[in-house]
Amino acid sequence: MKQFRCFKTSVLLLLVVVGACSKFRRIERSEDWRVKYEAGLEYYNKKDYYHTGILFEQIRPIVRGLPEGEKVEFYLAYCQYYERSYILAADQFKSFYETYGRSSMAEEAIFMQAYSMYASAPASNLDQRSSIEAMSAMQTFVNRFPNSKFVDRAVEVITESQRKLEEKGYQNALQYLKLRYYKAAIIAFDDFKAAFPDSKYLEEIAFLKVQAQYELAKVSIPSKQLERYTETLSLYQELVDNYPSSSFLKQAEQYYLDSQAKIAKLKNNNS
Repeated sequence: MKQFRCFKTSVLLLLVVVGACSKFRRIERSEDWRVKYEAGLEYYNKKDYYHTGILFEQIRPIVRGLPEGEKVEFYLAYCQYYERSYILAADQFKSFYETYGRSSMAEEAIFMQAYSMYASAPASNLDQRSSIEAMSAMQTFVNRFPNSKFVDRAVEVITESQRKLEEKGYQNALQYLKLRYYKAAIIAFDDFKAAFPDSKYLEEIAFLKVQAQYELAKVSIPSKQLERYTETLSLYQELVDNYPSSSFLKQAEQYYLDSQAKIAKLKNNNS
């Protein structure tokens, strides 16, 4: 009896699916664009963005220039967004506000173009060009529409994009040190400090510069070592001055003391 009920349920579900498909096929074959337009709106309200997209793409060339064309273009952009085709959505929103610049939906389209770019950005350890573009676009939006209802979300996107760029910059600089490209690491740490003057990583960066400079001095040719060990002392003093209670001081002090010993030995050999 239980197996019969399961079979009956499966058959009913199949009939519902077949019926829905048949209904959509009839709409799709209709020669009346209004039928497709109304059905597309209905599908959209049901969050069926796949079928909305199919119908609206079909009637798109027909309704261009008509009042309905504006909604078709706008909802098509949202269909791409909800289907997670974020790059396509960004292009579609851009196309909308360039075509319908005076529309009451233009402001939202400008915001959604930038938000789609933000949504397309990968994790912080990957290429962050999308984050940079999204942050720039959102800042432009805030400047243009300072009283918009989307401003709070725009500021959140700018803050989050900044955080991802900061994380990416930190990891890139750290990678140079791990690969023993010490001179490149020092330059990267300086660039990071200039780009993110309020970063939570600045204390650690100050220590890592001491480490990188010390390691650079160790592997340098003898004629460069005195200068580079001396620079290690300067960077250590900079760390102490800026972060007197740093948890990195004990480890940094080892580089400082060893650098002093190496400098004394080098000066003794040269005398």
